[in-house]
Amino acid sequence: MAKVLVVEDSATDRDYLRDLLQKAGHSVLVAASGHEAVDMARRDPPDLVFMDIVMEDGDGYHAMRSLREDPKTTHVPVVVVSSKNQKADKMWAQLQGAKGYVVKPASAEAILAHIDSLLSRRSHP
Repeated sequence: MAKVLVVEDSATDRDYLRDLLQKAGHSVLVAASGHEAVDMARRDPPDLVFMDIVMEDGDGYHAMRSLREDPKTTHVPVVVVSSKNQKADKMWAQLQGAKGYVVKPASAEAILAHIDSLLSRRSHP
């Protein structure tokens, strides 16, 4: 299955995503901040990132830009998982390089659908 990095400063949301992804058979790495996520992804690039936007230590938009600018991680798709539900938020995330957007509380179906969609595109260009 996939190696997925979950970036979320809320322990409750982070644990929910980690448990959901592990039960679906994925290998899961977790980071509590954008800075930590970028460092982890550069050391060991994941197949996919689920990224919160509003975090205390480094926002998700900055982390997405850092991942896009690094040749080691530029290919890694990022899906935003956020409580922000405005059209402008979704458009801004897309402009920053997000390949998907899920509004919290994230349903298992939405999370797993993004994995299936994005990883099947990578294996079948």
